Amino acid sequence: MSSLTIYPAIDLKDGQCVRLRRGDMDQATVYSTDPGAQAKAWQDAGFSRLHVVDLNGAFAGKPVNAAAVESILASTSVPVQLGGGIRSMAGIAAWLEKGIGRVILGSAAAKNPPLVLEACKQFPGRIAVGIDARDGFVATEGWAETSSMPAAELGLRFEDAGVTAIIYTDIGRDGMLSGLNLEQTVALAARLTTPVIASGGVGSLEDLDALKLAAAATRIEGVIVGRALYDGRINPSDALALFAKAG
Repeated sequence: MSSLTIYPAIDLKDGQCVRLRRGDMDQATVYSTDPGAQAKAWQDAGFSRLHVVDLNGAFAGKPVNAAAVESILASTSVPVQLGGGIRSMAGIAAWLEKGIGRVILGSAAAKNPPLVLEACKQFPGRIAVGIDARDGFVATEGWAETSSMPAAELGLRFEDAGVTAIIYTDIGRDGMLSGLNLEQTVALAARLTTPVIASGGVGSLEDLDALKLAAAATRIEGVIVGRALYDGRINPSDALALFAKAG
């Protein structure tokens, strides 16, 4: 398999870079007041892609941290994937025109599947689907609502749509540094031909090593890392070296 890609997470709340615990907006830790500078720092550390989420936008259903996202685009040259509150063709087109590499559709994918299908047709290779799961079931609206749909069912809906990646987050582990939910992530990837990006709970280099071993025979192509990078629990060069090594 090709080496896994690490996506540093830049979660935006009120114009600042934060990390939440289990998706709770009231449990936000601010790590930077300058998103553009933070994005450049991750690029300078050697990361080749960035994962950006407009947290306020996810709840509001429309972009809220646009200025912060634009500062990230202006400060970096690596591809950026963006999610949070993007729920229309016009919104997708606007961000792609501004330089976003890949738009992530989350709540829209669960509630408006035709939007995903149309977006994949109009913008091939530039649409990802975010599946955020609580106890294996899809959550929407900034994780405020949990549906009765199993995560795998949502992923299977878009198998032939041309989605470039499925970003799978275990909400119960997000920001908790307790390790990825490898069992569910691997099980999802085993059922899909669409590449999967793992998210939620990475707390150490050992967690990344475990993912590397588990991902060897699957379509898992990357992992999103947030709090552990910001807290210094994972050294960027160590993480990049781990995934660059064969085996």
